[in-house]
Amino acid sequence: MGILVAPSILAGDFVNMQKSIELISKCGGDLVHCDVMDGVYVNNITFGMPMITAIRKITKLPLDVHLMITKPERYVEEFIDAGADYITFHPDASDAPKQTLKRIRAMGKKAGIVLNPNIAFNDYQDLLFDSDLILIMSVYAGRGGQKFIPDTLNKVLQAREFIEKHNLGIPIEIDGGINESNALDAVSMGVSILVAGSSVYNSSDPARTISKLKQLNN
Repeated sequence: MGILVAPSILAGDFVNMQKSIELISKCGGDLVHCDVMDGVYVNNITFGMPMITAIRKITKLPLDVHLMITKPERYVEEFIDAGADYITFHPDASDAPKQTLKRIRAMGKKAGIVLNPNIAFNDYQDLLFDSDLILIMSVYAGRGGQKFIPDTLNKVLQAREFIEKHNLGIPIEIDGGINESNALDAVSMGVSILVAGSSVYNSSDPARTISKLKQLNN
């Protein structure tokens, strides 16, 4: 599997979201990463199903929806109906993470768990048997523009070793402060999906930035 780049629209232009979405496909992005925050699990509030519905109408790229919300099991069907292709959530925010993963997959979508820097991999590793991917946060979920936390790469390595040991074959995604300087370290540890927000949207040449990220494993 090659490296996939999922620009986060949290770093895009909310005044002209259509332009921000179209930039992703125009510049070679693979997924549209959508950060949904409820103001409860995390302090920030972003958007919900209506935004996903709107984005779905203007792009054919897969929508990678990261739910930073309490009890995500209450809303997964609605996000799928809105157009989500991937749904990842924080198992520590869920009352039924295993059942939620199964429900998402039963509806034909890809499901995964998200682990914050302070959440131990071992606490939720068995959920990978019911997952299509795992998202490792390299910053704390809740706001964009934070600096990459190098120690989170240890969790990437744990995930990679577990996935290989059990022949799960699922990708590892990373999100938080990813740029051309640190992405190679993440890829070398086993990451194959890079969420890049500020490094893409603040770039003077987003297409070049995305291209360089996608070529890291060559």
